[in-house]
Amino acid sequence: MAIMRVNLQALTSRVGITRLFAIVLSCVAFSLVASTEDYGGAYGTWCMFTWCFCFAVTVLIVLLELLELYPKLPLSWDDFTSAFSMLAALMIFTTSVVYPSTFITSPCNSDKCIRQAVATAISCLCFLAYALEVGLTRAKPGDISSFLSTVPGLLKVFEAYVACLIFSLLDNVNSKPGLQWCVAVYAICFVITLLIIILTVGRCLAYMPFPLEKMLVGYNALALVMYLTATILWPLYSFNNTSRPNPCGSNCWWNKRLGVTFLTIFNLLAYLVDLVYSTKMVFVPVPT
Repeated sequence: MAIMRVNLQALTSRVGITRLFAIVLSCVAFSLVASTEDYGGAYGTWCMFTWCFCFAVTVLIVLLELLELYPKLPLSWDDFTSAFSMLAALMIFTTSVVYPSTFITSPCNSDKCIRQAVATAISCLCFLAYALEVGLTRAKPGDISSFLSTVPGLLKVFEAYVACLIFSLLDNVNSKPGLQWCVAVYAICFVITLLIIILTVGRCLAYMPFPLEKMLVGYNALALVMYLTATILWPLYSFNNTSRPNPCGSNCWWNKRLGVTFLTIFNLLAYLVDLVYSTKMVFVPVPT
C-alpha cells in the first residue's frame, strides 16, 4: 500500500514562506475587490482574473510540493515554478497599476474607495512576494540545469508577457504597411519565445538536433534586429502628421499606440540584455 509522504519544507523554507504570503495577499486582494462589487469591464475582469489565477496556481504548487507529487508530472518542475513566479510578478505588477488608475477616484473618502485603496496596497505587497520568490529561485551564475530560472530564461517570460500587453493595445493597424510589419514582428517573436518556454517546461529541448545554446543566441540577435525596426517604424507610422485628440480617454487610439511604443522599447531592451547574457553563457567559460 502506497504511503503518502509530507514534505514540511515546502512550507517552512524561505521559498515556501514567500509562497504562503503570496497566497494570503492575493486572496485578501480579490476578496476586498469582490466586496466592493465594482470590478466590471475589461480592466476589472483582468484584475480579478490575475489575483484569482495567481492564488489558485500558487496553492496548487504548494500542495504538490507538500505531498511530493510534483516528480510524477511530465514537466521540468524547477522551470515551471520559475516561469510561473516571474509571470505572476508581472501580472500582479500590471494589476497593481491598472486597478487603482481605473477604479479609484479622488477624493477617496467612501468606504468602497478605502477598500479599493487597501486592495491596491495588498496587491503591491503581493507583487513584492512574487518578486522575492523570483530572486530566491534564480539560478546561480554558471548553473544552467534549470534554464527558466536563469536571467535569459526569466527574460523569455518577460518578453512573452510584454508581447501579450502589446497585442491587447493593438487597434486598427491594417491600413499602413509599416504598422503591419511591426505586428508581424510582435507575433513572430512572441510565438518563438512562447515555444521555447513550452519546450523547456516540457523537457523537449534536449531532443533538438542542433546546438540549442547557439540557436538561442542567434534567435536573440534576430529578435533584437526585428524589434529595432519596430521601435523605429511604429512611432513613425503611428504619429506621423497626427496629433493627440482632445479629449483622449483610456480607450483613445493615441494613448494605445503610445503604450505600444513604450512596450516595444521595453522588449527591445529585454532582447538586448537577453542577447548579452546568452552570449556570455555560451561563449564565456565560467571559472571553477
